[in-house]
Amino acid sequence: MLVELPQPTLEAVFLAHRAQLLGLARKVVGTVETAEEIVHEAYLKLVEGACAREVRNPLGYCCQVVRNLALDHLRHQAVEATYRVYTDDGELPQVAGGTTPDQGIDERRVLDAIDRVLATLPPRTRLAFELYRLAGLTQRDIARQLGCSATLVNFMLRDVANALAGCRHLLHDD
Repeated sequence: MLVELPQPTLEAVFLAHRAQLLGLARKVVGTVETAEEIVHEAYLKLVEGACAREVRNPLGYCCQVVRNLALDHLRHQAVEATYRVYTDDGELPQVAGGTTPDQGIDERRVLDAIDRVLATLPPRTRLAFELYRLAGLTQRDIARQLGCSATLVNFMLRDVANALAGCRHLLHDD
């Protein structure tokens, strides 16, 4: 009569072969510290996530869980490396075209001052300025659109320039 011995639990197999599993993880990730983290995560997955089915090869299953977690870790690091930027001092790096919060506040202050000055101008003069600066129309095209002479448009743009001259002190080149 054959007596079947009870199959060891995944936890028991994992603990019995921990050194082997650690070596497997280290081969994949390269460092002992990271391998320790991987093996710890694998242990938690195996213990907490009880298998619904019977595992015929518990050691092979444990090895596969460790290997998969190690490969996932490497994939995650590769993705992070494409987005992460390190500096020697730990500060955020300057990005081309980026601004510091102080620069953003200064720019907002200048824009608010310009907006206040433009609000004091006659609506037609402000429209001429917007068409010239924002829409990129020529003075002749603006004159046609406003139903006046190009000379008058020139004077309106000069009036805007004179009004905005008071904002120049807010602009500073460092």
